[in-house]
Amino acid sequence: MTLSDKDILIASLLGSKMMERVPRLAVVQNELMKHPVPSVPFLPFKNDVVINKPVVTEVNGKIWQSDSQENQFFPLYIRRAGSDDPFFMLPYEPMISVSGKNNIVTRNIAKAPNFIGTIKEHFSQDDYEINITGSLYGREEIGTYDEAFPYDDFVKLKNYCISPTGLEVQCEFLQYFGVDKIVVQDFSFPFSKGENIQVYDIKALSDFSADFLLEIED
Repeated sequence: MTLSDKDILIASLLGSKMMERVPRLAVVQNELMKHPVPSVPFLPFKNDVVINKPVVTEVNGKIWQSDSQENQFFPLYIRRAGSDDPFFMLPYEPMISVSGKNNIVTRNIAKAPNFIGTIKEHFSQDDYEINITGSLYGREEIGTYDEAFPYDDFVKLKNYCISPTGLEVQCEFLQYFGVDKIVVQDFSFPFSKGENIQVYDIKALSDFSADFLLEIED
């Protein structure tokens, strides 16, 4: 069986189904070694491909400049609980999410045949779980670590995260839940792409002051 150059090219493109019609696969392989496949554009483009560059709006010449209080929708202020230190506003508005749950006690009791399930007792409301995710930016976009890395804001936020007294917070969104104090449960500063960027993720619990001692009347 004699194969033309066109047959060899079609066989190589169609794969095993075409190869089944050839007596010996070695014949095709040998022929392909002798006849290199011509340069064929498998995905021809008649039109030039144009990639639009993203449009970046700069603020005062630098896109990483700190947000002012007026530019943030829900600015977040924090300070150590019980201190008279001034509140520290996170310079770039973070994403804040709040979730909560109720502590439910269920009881299995004998009931009529038409009633299924358990008896639920609303025992109490659990702490709010608060997740704060954001990023810090250095003064310069590129440079040495002391020029680009947001060291000052990073140290401040890290010290707040390890504070054993908890944190007082001021944020309009948290006020909707009555939260003005939180306790940091865990935090992370993961690797961030960019010399002047440091991402952070903070998980905290709401902390409501309560008087657990009850006076006993005589």
